[in-house]
Amino acid sequence: MHNIPLILEDYLNYMETIKGTSPNTTKEYFFDLRTFFRFIKLRYKLVDSSTPFDEIDISDVDLELIKKINLQDLHAFVSYIDKNRDNENSTKSRKISSLRSFFGYLYSKVNLITKNPAENLESPKPDSRHPVYLTLEECEILLKTVLENKNEFFRKRDYAIILLFLNCGLRLSELSSIDLNKIKKDTLTVIGKGNKERTVYLNKACIDAINDYIAVRPKDAIDKNALFLSKRKRRMSNRAIQHMIDKYLEKAGFDTSIYSTHKLRHTAATLMYKYGNVDIRALQQILGHANVSTTQIYTHIDDERLREAVKSNPLANIKPISSTKDLKSNKE
Repeated sequence: MHNIPLILEDYLNYMETIKGTSPNTTKEYFFDLRTFFRFIKLRYKLVDSSTPFDEIDISDVDLELIKKINLQDLHAFVSYIDKNRDNENSTKSRKISSLRSFFGYLYSKVNLITKNPAENLESPKPDSRHPVYLTLEECEILLKTVLENKNEFFRKRDYAIILLFLNCGLRLSELSSIDLNKIKKDTLTVIGKGNKERTVYLNKACIDAINDYIAVRPKDAIDKNALFLSKRKRRMSNRAIQHMIDKYLEKAGFDTSIYSTHKLRHTAATLMYKYGNVDIRALQQILGHANVSTTQIYTHIDDERLREAVKSNPLANIKPISSTKDLKSNKE
């Protein structure tokens, strides 16, 4: 994080060291607030309007500027990320959460501002669309595509990664941070959102895939405890895993503007709910959600199940009644 204003640096340090947010969450706060301050500098005409947005320097943002910010500025920012940056409601909600947290810190924790402009800032209505996921048949196509890789190391590594996504519903950051010493028989310990540790249970397919990969994993790895290594023998980064997944998705014939690593998480949750009779609370625990309301988006029911539900109605096969006489005979 370069050229970061001191007031923002202090806030991020507070979030990570006092509140215990994970490094990945802290980075998200930084990116959100950097976007906001770049917008504020444009709105207040503190930079030339021709300056490329991503090149706007925020290192000079100070308390005097922050004290000028009001609710109208926050509304204007939400409008900007909606119209100019095509942010979906979920992304807008996250940025609004970052603003609330930052201004709440300045107002109630360190008492640097006398009024909190984000106090009445509302979140947009949540998207009600069903999550995108791969069907069981499409999962099999994707896995077969991985097995076509002629390089043994990449084939076994990539197969294990995709199988873990599809079976366990891991987040990208959780998968990339897996360490060898966190795998114990059929359990895997991962660090999820909010720096919270949780146990993930592995089925036989995952255990076999991990063991097959470990058999070809370089013994002289630079990052000795990292499970998944790059060709340079270092821990695979989030970006490297995303790029690898995109490559196989594209080769298997899937649109990478629609499908991604996170959609594989959607897929795992959907398959568990659809085929495994997993209840909402169990699914919440498996996915590492703090609130069950987050999990509910995965419990969408496909059209075939809806069709079968209607067919199972005890009145589904009743014969039409055309007269009072027919009614009497039916009762008899």
